[in-house]
Amino acid sequence: MTHPSHPELLNTVLQLFNDEGAAGFAEGIRLLVNEAMRQERSQALKAKPYERTDARLGQANGFKPKTLITRAGSIEFQIPQVRGDLSFYPSALEKGLRSEQALKLALAEMYVQGVSTRKVSAIVEELCGASVSSTQVSDCAKRLDAELQKWRDRPLVQCPYLIFDARYEKVRHEGQLRDCAVLIALGITPAGRRTLLGVSVALSEAEAHWRAFFQSLIQRGLCGVTFIVSDDHPGMAAARKAVFGAVPWQRCQFHLQQNAQAYVPRLDQRAEVARAIRSVLDCPNRHAAEQRLKEIVAHYTQTTPKLAAWLDENLPQSFTVLALPAAHQKRLRTSNALERVNQELKRRTRVARVFPNEKSLLRLITALLVETNDEWETGKIYLNMECQSQPSV
Repeated sequence: MTHPSHPELLNTVLQLFNDEGAAGFAEGIRLLVNEAMRQERSQALKAKPYERTDARLGQANGFKPKTLITRAGSIEFQIPQVRGDLSFYPSALEKGLRSEQALKLALAEMYVQGVSTRKVSAIVEELCGASVSSTQVSDCAKRLDAELQKWRDRPLVQCPYLIFDARYEKVRHEGQLRDCAVLIALGITPAGRRTLLGVSVALSEAEAHWRAFFQSLIQRGLCGVTFIVSDDHPGMAAARKAVFGAVPWQRCQFHLQQNAQAYVPRLDQRAEVARAIRSVLDCPNRHAAEQRLKEIVAHYTQTTPKLAAWLDENLPQSFTVLALPAAHQKRLRTSNALERVNQELKRRTRVARVFPNEKSLLRLITALLVETNDEWETGKIYLNMECQSQPSV
């Protein structure tokens, strides 16, 4: 069987789109994905079709048809097969599959359990392309949950820097809508790469939840922690002191500035107070920051004593980062590395809006985090760690 060259294939697909418009999307996708899978098989075999070479690792063994339900409709792909000792399955059909499947399952569970609306039902049909039975949901959930549980339980290694954050999603529990806390941990490895260490879901952000989450990270092998960044989450402080008592803590400067606005009595003062706080946080060292803090506390003591007292007590919690190498301070003064992750999670979870249970929420969040983590492992270095000696365990 002969296949068109790359230019011929692209011309064919473009002509298909021009002639048929949206109706030609499914066929165009089929042609492109089939060609991508054939190319990937050649790379895995280290040999092109019919090429004779000593580097060859196995033999091509034809194709196996497989129909997938996509947003463009049902498409029958030709999956390249190999024979020999080489194990091969094209990544073109794997990338993004976890989160897409998890989102479909979250929606389908609502549909099956009778807690969905017409809108949710329509979303299920749009995403899945077909109706979903309770048996299909159960079978898919079992396979996906086992895979995601392995990721959540995987062994951890040394991470000098940790960033923690929490977000909330709506979950139906005993006939009521409840706010469910999603705890997420991000680590910076000695190589300077970001890695998502774990996630936990519970109907509370109390100390017990945080403590259990921290302890699970330690039990999985996390070590070498020298610095922690987070917001001042309720229940977290006591848990952090119990599990990471000797580790310096940095309060997220972004959230701290937002918290300060609650103590500003007049709207027209907010910009002024924000500039004053920024003048403290921008100081090059701790001594300068402490001196500047004394000045603004003295300035506000007479006019807004509650604000002055709050600044005096809370701003020093954001000075810890000044003890780090200058090259690390910008990215570790806030929890923004996780804020961007949370923005992507929100973009995906708002499709479901209300989850039928905590398990469904955990499934979708984990699937999305796995994909983000995979991208980070092959992406750019986040921090240059050469300027810091490796911490002891």
